[in-house]
Amino acid sequence: MRAEIWVYPGKGGWHFVTLPVEFAARIKAAMTGLARPWGSLGITAAIGKTRWQTSLFPDKASGSLLLPVKASVRQREGLKAGDSPKLTIEVEL
Repeated sequence: MRAEIWVYPGKGGWHFVTLPVEFAARIKAAMTGLARPWGSLGITAAIGKTRWQTSLFPDKASGSLLLPVKASVRQREGLKAGDSPKLTIEVEL
C-alpha cells in the first residue's frame, strides 16, 4: 500500500502514516483479540529495503490505524513528511 507520512503536531515531532481504512479493517479483523496496551497491534513493517518491528495504534479521528515511522527508517530511505512511500505490513499472529 502507499500512504502519506505526516508529523504529529505535539511535542516530539513523531512521524506517522495513517493506513488506508480498508487495509486497517482487514488488519483489525485478522488480529481480533491480540491487541496490546492502548489497543496497539504488533507488526513488522517494511519501506524500501528497511524492515522493522513496531506496533500499529488505533486512531479514533480517522477510524484507522497509525504506523509510527522512526527517524532511522526515514533517514535510511530518504523520506520526509509529505512523502507517500510504498509500505508493507506483516501481521504477527
